[in-house]
Amino acid sequence: MTEAPRQTLRLDKWLWQARFFKTRTLATKLVAGAHVRVNGTKTDKPAAQIGPGDTLTFPQGHEIRVVRILALGDRRGPATEARTLYEDLTPIKETPPASPKYEGGGRPTKKQRRDLDRTRKPPLE
Repeated sequence: MTEAPRQTLRLDKWLWQARFFKTRTLATKLVAGAHVRVNGTKTDKPAAQIGPGDTLTFPQGHEIRVVRILALGDRRGPATEARTLYEDLTPIKETPPASPKYEGGGRPTKKQRRDLDRTRKPPLE
């Protein structure tokens, strides 16, 4: 009895279909720069074959994404369809407060600025 061959797809194509990147070219550049790990192993080949059960680790924006592939897509469909292709394993981070003034940061008021100027040393003459 022969086993059915494992369904696979190109890495760059899957990243594009799952809507992690806007264009396939961007996905190809990321993979070619060796910034993607497949099952913990770095790869620099956009044509690397991946399939369901594989785990991908790659940078996206300012965070590192970790996803497990659940299915291969037939097309680049809507975002709701793309979310069914993977399970997101990325740890959830706390989001910073929306307003920098919330923690006392941000731009100083006029009074705070005058107080800062008084505490600083005068310029050398």
